[in-house]
Amino acid sequence: MGIFDFLTGEFIDVIHWVDDTRDTMVWRFEREDHEIKYGAKLTVREGQSAVFVHEGQLADVFTPGLYMLETNNMPVMTTLQHWDHGFKSPFKSEIYYVNTTRFTDLKWGTKNPIMCRDPEFGPVRLRAFGTYTIRITDPAKFLSEIVGTDGEFTSDEISYQIRSIILSRASAALAGSEIPVLDMAANMPDLGKLIAAQVSPQLAEYGLSLPEFYIENISLPPAVEQALDKRTSMGLAGDLGKFTQYSAAEAMTSAAQTTNSGMGAGLGMGMGMAMANAASQSGPWGAAPAAPPPPPVEHVWHIAENGKTTGPFSKADLGRMAADGSLKRESYIWTPGQDGWLKAEDVTEMAQLFTILPPPPPPPAG
Repeated sequence: MGIFDFLTGEFIDVIHWVDDTRDTMVWRFEREDHEIKYGAKLTVREGQSAVFVHEGQLADVFTPGLYMLETNNMPVMTTLQHWDHGFKSPFKSEIYYVNTTRFTDLKWGTKNPIMCRDPEFGPVRLRAFGTYTIRITDPAKFLSEIVGTDGEFTSDEISYQIRSIILSRASAALAGSEIPVLDMAANMPDLGKLIAAQVSPQLAEYGLSLPEFYIENISLPPAVEQALDKRTSMGLAGDLGKFTQYSAAEAMTSAAQTTNSGMGAGLGMGMGMAMANAASQSGPWGAAPAAPPPPPVEHVWHIAENGKTTGPFSKADLGRMAADGSLKRESYIWTPGQDGWLKAEDVTEMAQLFTILPPPPPPPAG
């Protein structure tokens, strides 16, 4: 072997990239003066693609495999430059490695609440957040549209733009879904698919795909959540009078057990007086008289017409509306505790409003 052949062999490069990060999407192979030796070995591993850029033009894209950079397997490069041999590098190009694996657990969330119209609560403000996954499916398009000449491009550099696209589509999907707030948790997978279907075409213009998209939570403002919790607690309490008595008894018991609280003696005297008063009011068998039942609670009603709801109305209000014709048999009405919207004629309590017979004729004069 001559000295010329030896030195030429010493200059053959081995080009490869081992990614030791979790967020690098594109990495440029650094070579002095961008000189790639004739016959260099190019290694492209699974989950990678190598993009050659020659004199500012995208020359070729290599999929996973081992390549010898020679004229017989680089037809595109051969047409771009004449090949010679020796110490002088036969071509100058830039090699960009593109990570084609999935970038997972990327976050998205609403900065500002989304205004929606709920059929039960009226106008509400919603917040939502979740995660998504992206993947580079077209390395050449991604390099030309997004990366440019950046030597090391990470997922953080494009996540803000992707989040903006997701939020615009998510806001439109949530506001236009017409799903009640209380039912959104059961419909989050379908909402996620709807948002992903609207985001994917725009990401495809950047050479990206959206393999996974998840909505993890949809929430109301804190004040609305507190009001909803109180409403739920009232429903669980049942008889509010007994619930109030139970809460007061629990509070007194807790105070009496507190050391040096000064409440023990006072509570003992109070309970003794209460027991004596109950004994004096008891009957011959020592049983206290039964308390009268609570007064009946009058229902309030809502009316749905032309996609809008009005109310609440009392039964007397509905009676007047039935008399003047603004409430009809086929009008949809709803009251708390009723299973969905029903026609007025199908609600027993309301059906009688439409069956009131006119009074008989007055007796003759004189």
